Amino acid sequence: MDQHLAGDTIDVPPPAMRSSGPAAKLMRQMLANPVLAPLVFRPNKLGPKLAGKFADGFKPARIIPALRSYSGVRHRESRTPGGPLTLGRIGSLEVRLARTAAEVRRAQRLRYEVFYEEMSATPAAAARLARRDFDAFDAICDHVLVLDHDAGRVVLGRYEPKVVGTYRLLRHDIAARHGGFYTADEFDIGPMLARHAGRRFMELGRSCVLAPYRTKRTVELLWAGVWAYARHHGIDVMFGCASLEGVDPDALARPLAFLHHYAPTDAEWSAPALPGRGTRMDRLAKEAIDVKAALHELPPLIKGYLRLGAQIGQGAVIDRQFGTTDVFIVLPIERINPRYVEHFGVNAERHAA
Repeated sequence: MDQHLAGDTIDVPPPAMRSSGPAAKLMRQMLANPVLAPLVFRPNKLGPKLAGKFADGFKPARIIPALRSYSGVRHRESRTPGGPLTLGRIGSLEVRLARTAAEVRRAQRLRYEVFYEEMSATPAAAARLARRDFDAFDAICDHVLVLDHDAGRVVLGRYEPKVVGTYRLLRHDIAARHGGFYTADEFDIGPMLARHAGRRFMELGRSCVLAPYRTKRTVELLWAGVWAYARHHGIDVMFGCASLEGVDPDALARPLAFLHHYAPTDAEWSAPALPGRGTRMDRLAKEAIDVKAALHELPPLIKGYLRLGAQIGQGAVIDRQFGTTDVFIVLPIERINPRYVEHFGVNAERHAA
C-alpha cells in the first residue's frame, strides 16, 4: 500500500509567503501545523517551485486536497447521496456508509491502529502525529463502516457506536475525474480498463477489522455491505491490491507461488506489476507446492477473495512503508461463486436493516 504522504521536513518558504496577504497568512498557518505542513511541502525540493507558484498569486491545487485528506472532508461528488446509508445489520453490529467527516476520521483511526500499531507499517510524520492513516484518496472514496452499537461512548452528549471494521470504495466514474485509482501506483491497470471500457469498475482498499472482532460474523457483515453498495451502483467488476505481511518474497515463496499457479488472471483481466516495481511470484514449481500449507499461510482476506471467485494478477509489489507484499485482485461480478450470491441475496437482502 502506498501512503501518498509527503516527507517529514519542509523548506524555508519563499519571500512571497512572508507578505501580509490572506494567502500568505494561510500558508504560515499551515506551516505552523506539524500535521498539515508535511502534506503540502515536499522536503528539500519545492523552494523554487513554490516561489514560481506564488509569484502569480495563491494557487490551492495542492493545499485543498491536503486539507481534505487530513480533515476527513470528502469531495462534493463523494458527498452526493448514493443510496441507503445503512447496508445491513446482525445483532448489535451495523454496516453502513460514513456520513460525516468525523466518521471518516474514525475509520482512519481504526486503520492506524491496525496497520501501524498492530502490524508493521511505518507512519510518516503527519500520520504519526494525527494517529490516523489518511491519504488523498480518502476525499473521493466512500467509506464502509462496521459499527458495534453495544460498545460505543458518549461524545459531546451524543452516543457514538464503536467503529470496528472498514472498507474504502472508489467508483470508476469518480476516479476518472480525480486522478485515477490507488492501484495504478503498483499495477498497470490501464490496458485492463481499456479492454472493458463499457464496464463499471470499483476499487476495494484499506480493509481492516479490529482484532477482537475478526470473526466470521463481522467479516460477513462487512462483505454484505460491500455487496449491497456494488449492487446499488451497478458495479460490474471489483478489483484492488491485497497484501501479504512481510517484504521478503523468498519467505513468502509458497503462498505467492500458490497464487501464481492456482489463481492466475485470464488474459482479458491481466494487470501486471508496474515495470521496475514487480517481483516474481513463481518462486516454486507448481508440483513443489504444499497446497494445504500455502492456503494456511494466505491472509484470510485473500482466501475470502479466492472463495468468491477472484483471480490474481502477474507479479507482486513490495511496499516497504506498510511492510507488505501486494498482489493484484480482480473479481468480475458474473464470476462470483453462485452460492455466495445466494447467501447474501441477489440484491443484498439477507442482512438488510
